[in-house]
Amino acid sequence: MLDNENPQTDSASLLQFITCGSVDDGKSTLIGRLLFETGQIPEDHLQALTEDSKKFGTTGEEIDYALLIDGLSAEREQGITIDVAYRYFSHSGRKFIVANTPGHEQYTRNMATGASNADLAIIMIDARKGMLPQTKRHSFITSMVGVKSLIVAINKMDLVNFDEAVYLKIKDDFLKNANALDFEDITFIPLSALKGDNIVTPSPRTNWYDGPTLLSHLVDAQIAQKAETHAAFAMPVQWVNRPNLDFRGYAGTITAGHIKSGQKVIALPSRKEATVNSITTSEGTKDEAFCGEAVTITLNEEIDLSRGDVLTVAETECDVADILKTHILWMNAEHLVAGRQYIFQSAAYSAKSTLSKPDYKVDIHNYEQLPCKTLELNEIGSCTLFLDRPLSFQPYKDNRTLGSFILINPITNETVAMGMIDHDMRRAHNIFEENMAIDRAKRSEIKNQKPCVIWMTGLSGAGKSTIANVLEQKLYSKYKHTITLDGDNVRHGLNKDLGFSDTDRAENIRRIAEVSKLMLDAGMIAIVSFISPFRAERDMARDIIGTENFIEAFINTPLQVAEERDVKGLYKKARSGEIPNFTGIGSPYEAPTNPELDLKTVENSAEDLADQIIAYLEENDYL
Repeated sequence: MLDNENPQTDSASLLQFITCGSVDDGKSTLIGRLLFETGQIPEDHLQALTEDSKKFGTTGEEIDYALLIDGLSAEREQGITIDVAYRYFSHSGRKFIVANTPGHEQYTRNMATGASNADLAIIMIDARKGMLPQTKRHSFITSMVGVKSLIVAINKMDLVNFDEAVYLKIKDDFLKNANALDFEDITFIPLSALKGDNIVTPSPRTNWYDGPTLLSHLVDAQIAQKAETHAAFAMPVQWVNRPNLDFRGYAGTITAGHIKSGQKVIALPSRKEATVNSITTSEGTKDEAFCGEAVTITLNEEIDLSRGDVLTVAETECDVADILKTHILWMNAEHLVAGRQYIFQSAAYSAKSTLSKPDYKVDIHNYEQLPCKTLELNEIGSCTLFLDRPLSFQPYKDNRTLGSFILINPITNETVAMGMIDHDMRRAHNIFEENMAIDRAKRSEIKNQKPCVIWMTGLSGAGKSTIANVLEQKLYSKYKHTITLDGDNVRHGLNKDLGFSDTDRAENIRRIAEVSKLMLDAGMIAIVSFISPFRAERDMARDIIGTENFIEAFINTPLQVAEERDVKGLYKKARSGEIPNFTGIGSPYEAPTNPELDLKTVENSAEDLADQIIAYLEENDYL
């Protein structure tokens, strides 16, 4: 009977595998046929399948086994797989979890998600079409996420009259392609998912083939134990369980090794030590727990250990860093913007992060490394990743849980990328912050002011520079120590190497935010006059500078008014196409949603608006 509950079994008898490949290669049909041939479909389900085949099927008078897998209405209507479909079944003493993944390029992220937990992959190839770009992309992603065992199912052999030459040609092409990948075991099987050839029993129509059938190979597949099983103990803390004042437990799933009561452990990144008092699982208190078990651990003393930290042992393979070399699969229609802030999430750990410009992207046709400035949807590349606080991790090849992550757009909350950690950048270990005797507070005290950054944002021609100039004169007359950082002026010096792409705009803001932070440390009031059109970059600046010191002043001028002013003639040039990516014309301006100051220039003069800013500074004890 078809089992839709997750099987409870030991890892030795459980095989998790995926089917992948290009669209219409027969992935859903293969899994449906496999379930049918192994007697996993109840009689009433089979009758319903027969009726559905008449209504939705794409196989003429025959049963369409793909309908067993493709359950979404959109999938049935279009005859394609969209979502990852999981099925559970057993045969000959072995239990299986199969993830059927979509073949369309636009759903590559769904395929990658399914592959990330697989022990084995079945790459489907249509015998009529041979190797396609999506076949190569799925092969690369499968290898990238650590799958070592592969079945290449050359399907639809019935449509090429079971021609051995076709089979051998595809096999040769795939092996040449696989030389650049990291598979340890590749098995080729010619079959017909629709007709059932070489699915469960050997087909008389492939008497030239003496290899295993698909099912027999799945049953006999030897999957090496994951490296995590024999590694030193590690557990990312998911939850600090404190139901009352007398109990503090650290809950999580063991991702490597095993742990015993009485064993010494350390917390990362704090490196505080303690001893295990007790180990509790769903089955009660135990003396020992192993990789893959969900546990709550109590310690003999309270240490600095919270959600996202890692509990491990002295001989751990875990490291701590805030700069990482990574491989990522970009999963969003909006391209990667180097320097833009994304939310980094790995296991229970979360932090703010930025990416460097990619070192390269992978040419999916030949796996060559190509220079690039960004990554588009479904592209794979290598980037340096910067975190705002240290991460306890292991390289992905050693620990899939502690070495994998996703990136989230903080504005839309969309997952934009999945990634794997290759290694840390050692420079992070060799650079230390120096604590200076004269700090920000002392520098501020001698100036008799509270330092802050007044971040003026608005369209070109809104009046930012004019207001900033008037404001600084008024503050100067009050004997206040100020500095104005104007967008055009900074681009003549510090940022003269930057253009106006999304990536360069993000780097422009990052640099000026860091300079503003230095001005804060000097005890200054910094007036920043930058268009800074993107909300994500302004949020990044706020994080760098510190919310308590950041005053966002929206120089609120409608586009029509700014364009009518056009003192520098820039809007006219932008309208004629001379200036691409000009804010408000060729590139969007994202207005602040909740600025500290909303300064309306149509209704007020620059003098009045500067007075409004000074009033705000006085009311909030900056002056």
